[in-house]
Amino acid sequence: MTVTEPLRESVKAPRGYLVVGRAVAIPMRRASVLAGAGLLVLLLAAAVATLTWGRLGLDLADLPAALVGDAEGKDRFVFNRLRGPRLTVAIGVGAALGLSGALFQSVTRNPLGSPDVIGLSAGAGAGAAICALMFPDTVPVAVGALIGAVVAMALVYVSTGTGFRNPARLVIAGIGVAAMGAAVTQYVVYALERDKASVLTAYVNGSLTARSWTDATTIWLVLLATAPLTALISRRLDIGEMGDDIAEGLGSEPRKAKTLAVVLAIALSAAAVSVSGPIAFIALTAPQIARRLTRGSGPHLLLSALTGGLLLVAADLCAQQLPLFEDLPVGIYTMAIGGAYLGHLLVREWRRGVL
Repeated sequence: MTVTEPLRESVKAPRGYLVVGRAVAIPMRRASVLAGAGLLVLLLAAAVATLTWGRLGLDLADLPAALVGDAEGKDRFVFNRLRGPRLTVAIGVGAALGLSGALFQSVTRNPLGSPDVIGLSAGAGAGAAICALMFPDTVPVAVGALIGAVVAMALVYVSTGTGFRNPARLVIAGIGVAAMGAAVTQYVVYALERDKASVLTAYVNGSLTARSWTDATTIWLVLLATAPLTALISRRLDIGEMGDDIAEGLGSEPRKAKTLAVVLAIALSAAAVSVSGPIAFIALTAPQIARRLTRGSGPHLLLSALTGGLLLVAADLCAQQLPLFEDLPVGIYTMAIGGAYLGHLLVREWRRGVL
């Protein structure tokens, strides 16, 4: 019997898991199913509110026609140009960030870890600043952000000396790259005319304004492409939380699983940044909320994706409907949500006597 045979036998166990073939075992715990159902209901409610609330909102009775493509006149314009693409991008970006954060936190075993920590968002901001202010008619801002994110991840990969395999080195190198990216952004903005820098305000903070179906297609194609690989390593990441030595003994190859998880997290975050800009705190808070909903161990990948989608749709609903702050980028609201949640955690831990 080889080392991997016990692992295969455990994966085939039907109780508590949905098994697909010989390689994929999806946890189906009762608490996770109930939490997932609740998140789906809340996400559906937030989506309906996004499409129907406000001065240009669709009538609830006309919503089914719009969803199947039979809307006409104003409803057709609102759904196809204003609300529909924005909602679809919000769900996709939120899911990508939530899933990315869950993968990263599972690898680093750090509840405060997220792709932002390793400099991805700062690199994207620097790339966006350079393209928007130095090459405004040559390279689109979204492409510049994607290039900046890729360059930042390449620097992190080289700086660690071990690629993405060592979580501690990954975080340390990422903090340094994030500082460099922020410095580049500030220098470019300061060195050029400040009125030109205004075009960056919404993008650098994260925005869903004027999104198109092309943006929606981009983020959802990346989600669909990464979903099978994420499902393949989900069980290995679950086993990896028991420790690398135990995981190695069970044949789960924790180093390969961690490297693939980091690569997938970077791909998901880079895709999200390319269509919406660097939206803060979703990748950090969504996995923690998902974990607390079930009070169970494991990376909770699917629940983190659902939570991320719900958080971003709710934040964007606030950005569209709150009358006090017109046209405020959605990233400002996610910062407020993340700050409030972190404050809640600090108070909770202080009351427990941990801090």
